[in-house]
Amino acid sequence: MNEGVLVLSDGATFEGELTGWLPDDEVATGEVVFNTALSGYQEIITDPSYAGQMITFTYPHIGNYGVNPDDVESARPACRGVIVRDLARRPSNWRSTDDLDTFLRRHRLAGIAGIDTRRLTRHIREAGAMPGAFGADESRTRAAATAAPPTDGIDLVATVTTPMAYTYGDEAAPFLVVAYDFGIKTTILRHLAAAGCQVEVVPASTPAADVLAREPDGVFLSNGPGDPAAVAGAAANVAGLLGEVPVFGICLGQQILGLALGGHTFKLPFGHHGGNHPVRHERTGRVEITSQNHNYAVDVDSLPGDVELTHVNLNDGVVEGFRLRDVPAFAVQYHPEAGPGPHDATYLFDEFTTMMAES
Repeated sequence: MNEGVLVLSDGATFEGELTGWLPDDEVATGEVVFNTALSGYQEIITDPSYAGQMITFTYPHIGNYGVNPDDVESARPACRGVIVRDLARRPSNWRSTDDLDTFLRRHRLAGIAGIDTRRLTRHIREAGAMPGAFGADESRTRAAATAAPPTDGIDLVATVTTPMAYTYGDEAAPFLVVAYDFGIKTTILRHLAAAGCQVEVVPASTPAADVLAREPDGVFLSNGPGDPAAVAGAAANVAGLLGEVPVFGICLGQQILGLALGGHTFKLPFGHHGGNHPVRHERTGRVEITSQNHNYAVDVDSLPGDVELTHVNLNDGVVEGFRLRDVPAFAVQYHPEAGPGPHDATYLFDEFTTMMAES
């Protein structure tokens, strides 16, 4: 591995060794965030919600159980780079078919290892997520970090959504669900199918009228990357579905549902990324440990009066779920399918099918 340097837009500098795919004359750029999950690095790297971002893994040993074709969440990684402390070169796991470095090279994804990820994470927690860059030449890398844009105001969903509709699941399933692909994960499709749904996945820009013409039993709003307010036409399309068909949204889907209701969203200082976020279910008082990956959230005070707050983040008080009182629609900010992460929230898929059955 060649020596490399990671530079943040505020000038903070970290030395390391380049890995993955990065030609000597090129620099990797993106918004630098950190993920606190202890495992599941392959699922995290292939989560489309990371488009435009470079992922810092707080867990020190990454790549130790290798990679395999069953644990990908999308056809290829959408993130801009991978930042780790220790990269395992010789994975040890019976499911492994390759090592992580080879996986990165195959997908032309840059990485940097040997970084003091503890110091980097503390810096992001204090200063907030920000653009950064890494490469072999420090002066070129520093200039790239200064010029790199944040994710604000950019429609990153357009870079990851499917170009055409496709179907997942058994056509004899009890429910037909149309899923908006804002950056949908494969594990979500598996959970919907296991709950009794045939899923028609449609591009993010699909008009509400086209969705209703498919006569679905329900509509699913998926996770996805970036600024929800920048996703062209999404809020208006969802607004056209409310009251016509049951709606269930997660992650970016919750934010877009909030915008469709006339609410507002805001950017968190460093986002929620990991598999250990505690969320309180307001009706029962039960605490769920959840998997999360988002930089934006819904301003609960901006939502209309017919919205009931259902879940709250116990770390920072951010709204983690809400439902409409008079319309069959609800959403959560986290990932009930996990992949990776705990399965405390898988009951939400059953709540969705119950809602469809009763509508």
